[in-house]
Amino acid sequence: MSEAETTAMPMIQLGEHQVSRLILGSNPMLGYSYMGSLMAKFMVEYYTPENIQKLLHRCLDLGVNTWQTSADAKVDQAFDTLRDSGRDMHWVFLASGEHVENPKALADLVARKRPIAIVHHGGVSDRLYREGRLGEAYDFAERVQDMGILGGISAHNPAVIRHAEESGWDLDLYMTCFYRITRTPAEEAEVVGGEVPLWGKFVPGDPARMCEVVRQVKRPCLGFKIMAGGRLGDRPESVEGAFKFAFENIKPSDGVVVGMFPRFADEPEQNAVLTRWFGSLGG
Repeated sequence: MSEAETTAMPMIQLGEHQVSRLILGSNPMLGYSYMGSLMAKFMVEYYTPENIQKLLHRCLDLGVNTWQTSADAKVDQAFDTLRDSGRDMHWVFLASGEHVENPKALADLVARKRPIAIVHHGGVSDRLYREGRLGEAYDFAERVQDMGILGGISAHNPAVIRHAEESGWDLDLYMTCFYRITRTPAEEAEVVGGEVPLWGKFVPGDPARMCEVVRQVKRPCLGFKIMAGGRLGDRPESVEGAFKFAFENIKPSDGVVVGMFPRFADEPEQNAVLTRWFGSLGG
């Protein structure tokens, strides 16, 4: 067995649940890529039901016990297959669309898939904040809590998290994007100065800005896009640097959500090793 399989995975507490500090993300397996449409097609082609199962079992073997996803038929099928095998993972569900607007749809999903936490979608939260309507995201989180499930808000804009804290909202957790990819074109131009480059959504100073807010809030935060939507994944040293920065700049009670694409390397093991190395840092 490898070092990553024999050394304990650092854990955090979400409510009554012990959750691995490294949480599996779902964007690659659902074909959501920030590296262009060809990469998205490549990911969808690779992530057959069989390869999704291989990834889930590999993560469990490495101590990664939690999966964060949005709603998708692939996710439904994957959980059914995993649970039929006698294994399971905690599920953090990122809600949008009908699951926010239709209480019956949400109740049905909860009954079928048993998430431990439901978080209001970050892109929607950012838009509601811009429109002065962020209270709608909190109303949704309260409805989730009334169901006996941890409720939270996701955001790419640090101001959203700061507003929720200053408003005294009784949330259970936040999901905090390391890059503010929901800026308007005018906001992008203001940050980068003049013309916006093709990859302008991933501004190098954003992780520090979000982490400053993460350290100020009392609630657990799950940082995501710590590798800039895959842009920091091309060299081992940049991957290591991304994990080191994340764990040095979030709280010990926080975790990270990382999408994985193990087509060419054992990314689950690499990420688990880095989480073990740097997971005692922060705070």
